Amino acid sequence: MVKKVFAVAAILAVMAVPALALDGQAAGQPAGSDAKTYLGFAMALGLGLAAFGGAAGQGRAIAGAVEAVARQPEAGGRIQGMMIIGLALIETLVIYMLLICFMWGGKLDQPH
Repeated sequence: MVKKVFAVAAILAVMAVPALALDGQAAGQPAGSDAKTYLGFAMALGLGLAAFGGAAGQGRAIAGAVEAVARQPEAGGRIQGMMIIGLALIETLVIYMLLICFMWGGKLDQPH
């Protein structure tokens, strides 16, 4: 598990290098555009974390449901129904983050 965490951290670090490499003045942008750069980076990182967390939560929910059905097969229908409701709620959190990215992403193109 620790190796996976370090691998994800290394991938995020490599992906962050281009976003942080150029200064606003060096890229030919106005001096006040640093906030927009950080906002874009924060949205991308936030959406990635939300998707990763949602996928991890869904994986644990499905694993728990499969284990519960294996222990008590006659309750499979009820377990499946509760699992689907739980998966929908988990996915809703990721969709909320995507909606926030769309709302704030429109502000990146607008001038001050």
